[in-house]
Order: sequence, then C-alpha cells, then structure tokens
Amino acid sequence: MPTLKTTVDGLKLPNPFVIGSGPPGTNLNVIIKAFQEGWGAVIAKTVSLDASKVVNVTPRYAKLHSSDGKEIIGWENIELISDRPFKIWEEEFKKCKDQFPDRILIASIMEEYRKDAWIELVERCQACGVDGFELNFSCPHGLPERKMGAAMGENPEILTEVVGWVMKVAKKPVWAKMTPNVTHIEDPTRAALKAGATGIAAINTIRSVMGVNLDTLRPEPNVEGYTTPGGYSCRAVKPIALRMVMEIAQVIRREYPGRSLSAIGGVETGNDAAEFILLGADTVQVCTGVMKFGYEHVKPVCEQLLAFMEKHKFETLADFKGKSLDYFTTHADLVKRQGERKAAQKAASTAKVVKSDGEWKGDEFVKQSQALSR
Repeated sequence: MPTLKTTVDGLKLPNPFVIGSGPPGTNLNVIIKAFQEGWGAVIAKTVSLDASKVVNVTPRYAKLHSSDGKEIIGWENIELISDRPFKIWEEEFKKCKDQFPDRILIASIMEEYRKDAWIELVERCQACGVDGFELNFSCPHGLPERKMGAAMGENPEILTEVVGWVMKVAKKPVWAKMTPNVTHIEDPTRAALKAGATGIAAINTIRSVMGVNLDTLRPEPNVEGYTTPGGYSCRAVKPIALRMVMEIAQVIRREYPGRSLSAIGGVETGNDAAEFILLGADTVQVCTGVMKFGYEHVKPVCEQLLAFMEKHKFETLADFKGKSLDYFTTHADLVKRQGERKAAQKAASTAKVVKSDGEWKGDEFVKQSQALSR
C-alpha cells in the first residue's frame, strides 16, 4: 500500500500537503482547524516585528471566472502580511505547539533590511517552539518602500546577505520563498542556497492587474476608486509555477543535492500535486485552494494522490520525486532527436523493400507489394 508520509529536512509530515502562508493560516483558530482536518503542515501568515505599519484595505481580492461564470480560474489579492501584533503571534505559536506537539508549524517571517530585526524575529519565533521558517522574499505588493518581500528577493546580493543572517541563528530548517517576478528564478535560488538555506519554496504570487470594469472604467479591486497591482494565484498560474519549480529542481539536483523544495502555484487536486513532485518537489503548498474549497479539501487531494501512486505502483513519494526532470532538454536537442527518429524510420522502411526476386515471401507478399507502390 502506498503511503503519503514523508520526512523533509528532518520534519515528519503525515502527507506532503502544506497550508501556504496567507489567510488560511492567519490565526490560531484556523491553524487548529487545518491540523484537525489533516493537513501535513501549516505555514502561518507572514509575521513581522511591527504590525502597526500593516494596514489592509477592503475589498482586497479580485477573481477571474471562466466564460460561463461557474469556475474561478484566477485570483488576485492586494492583501498584506499579518496585521496582528507579534506578541499575540508568540502566544499563539506556543499554544499551537502545546496542543499539537507532533504536527509541523512553520513561521513565515519578513522584515526590513536590518540584521538586528531578522535575528530578533528568528530567535523569538524559535523560543515559541516553531518547527521551521519560511523567509518571505516574495510578496509582490505592499511595503516595497521598506525593501521588504519581492523588493528584497529580486536582489540576489541582498538575499544572500539576509539568508546568511538568519542561518547564523536559526536552529530549525529554513526555506527561502522565491518571487516569480524575475527573469531567471535560478539566480535568487542559487543566492539563497549558497547562503545556506535548507530549502526553497516557490512560487509566490505573480504581480498582476486583474482587469478593468468597463462600466466604471476603474481597475479592480476598486478601493475608493483606485487600486494597486497585486499578486495573482489560483489554477491559471500553475503552468508558470511548474516551469519555475522544474528550473529550481534542476539547480538543486546539479549544484545543491539534498536541499528541499516546497512547490506552490495552483494546486487544487492530487494530480496537480503529483505533477509538482514529478518535477522535483518534496512538498506542495495550497493557499488559494483552501480559500475556494475549505480546509476539508485535504481529504480528496490525499485520496487522488494515493490513487496516482497506486496506479503507477509507487510506494512512497521518493519513488517518483523528480522522475520527469530527465525529460527536459534544449530545442536543438529536440530537433536532433526528431531527425534521428525520422532517419531511422526511413532506413527501416527502405530495408523492407524487395530488391530482388529471391526476397519475395508468400506470407508477406501483399506488404511487400505495397512497399513498392507509390
């Protein structure tokens, strides 16, 4: 019987499905709900030392629907990191670990470009008993003037420095969360891994504008008549996420073997998860999917992933992790391979043509005749 149990960076998970940092992990109440429903791990909503600077607006979501209006295929948010005082988070982290000592709780953290702030944040979270860290270098909107989020993750030099600060004091696994809003995601990935990050998480949301209301002529989501570019998620981003996860996995395989990869981007089914694991992921994160389907959605996605494993006779996630990476190559190589195949087919076809009367065979007479026809 296949099993979804897995150990990643020493963390023992009942399954690879992780609540991604965002609204589904916004306080102790919902984190407890996630564990009760059976999620493999929870990454809490991103915290910082001074939440007083975080002010959210309403509305802050915009959705892209299918042409029939029945399905949400894209989701934009302009939501910021947690607006709750860090002191409250410390209390809730402790309560959570007291109640669920064997479940995996990861703190997502973000700070300004200040060494003392990052160190204090790590040390205080560690004191609360969290099992690991995800460094938010990837939020595409809000607080860029403070060099936070993607403003930091887009700069490999700064990213290397900050990861280095964290790794000097972190006693738990550290995942660096990558922004997709770069030309080559391999560059910040290498920067984080070079600085010692235990693993990579990717991707965060894609910077976007959802659309313009053709009646009001105002872009969405409309806040007092105005908006700002936000982060795009949901099913529509999955192909982009798959590509970037593949690129990161290749860097890990070739240059940093043993480092982990947590995949994010449009995961709504067990089959989605299987695709990411085939491309090198150890775990898969779900955020928007929880907002669409609820915390109980972990049950069907686990069942679907187990069904995939049973179909292919995989016993563990390790049996198929990265199995599809070998089938990526260059366009030039594709041309070469196709040319070789066509040449081989032509040679085989030519070899079957009768060249002398002595080669005719009674059992193959019709085929031999057809081979000589135009």
